[in-house]
Amino acid sequence: MKRLLAAGSGSIYQICKAFRADEAGRLHNPEFTLLEWYRLGFDLDALMHDVEALLSHAGDNRWTAGSFERRSYRDVFLHYAAIDPLNATPADFCARTRLLGLHEAENLCGEDISLWLDFLFSHIVQPCLGLDAPCFVYHFPACLPSLARRNAADLRVVKRVELIWKGVELANGYHELCDAAEQAQRFEQDRAERSRLGMPVPQADERLLAALHHGLPECAGVALGLDRLLMLLQDAERIDNVLAFPWSRA
Repeated sequence: MKRLLAAGSGSIYQICKAFRADEAGRLHNPEFTLLEWYRLGFDLDALMHDVEALLSHAGDNRWTAGSFERRSYRDVFLHYAAIDPLNATPADFCARTRLLGLHEAENLCGEDISLWLDFLFSHIVQPCLGLDAPCFVYHFPACLPSLARRNAADLRVVKRVELIWKGVELANGYHELCDAAEQAQRFEQDRAERSRLGMPVPQADERLLAALHHGLPECAGVALGLDRLLMLLQDAERIDNVLAFPWSRA
């Protein structure tokens, strides 16, 4: 879609199937449905307004305009995990998880800050979010992989947002990075880290880099999981309950 944007498509959307190997469970199916869209001239704040407007129409009048929460990543981390995600060291994270009784975290995360953040966010922070109304969490740490641009006011964070409802991630959006050189550098950093960890190392997306070199217009984009949204709207316990052919009987 970014290649189409760079070619002059204008604002664009699609509803499509996506695939993620080896992920199956209450909230995951290897095949799932996404609604993804990009808006020219939008920043992160405008994107959040756009998502809220769409879900307010889809939510059977359960929310009013402006009822969605908006909280920074740092704020929710300090509130629920009692640790600063932008300044803590692996030793700080280790001490905190010991107090929380999460003794497996040290072996799982080691010295990797991004793993510590993912672990604490998924185990401690996210389950507490969006229990009454959906909650936007914005300004994620720059060390977490993304295609979002850095926040000029605080280079420790990027302009990324997630929407969480009932403790479940529904959408992930960015004020898109348009700098081809910075994107190439991020690809190489990610490849080096995957190599260090013994993980498969993909080739850098040269077509995306070429599109960025050609010129990606100023835009923001988001991907929203339609299966999860339907599951939560219907108060279903598992994503299988809203799929015609889940993995278990595909």
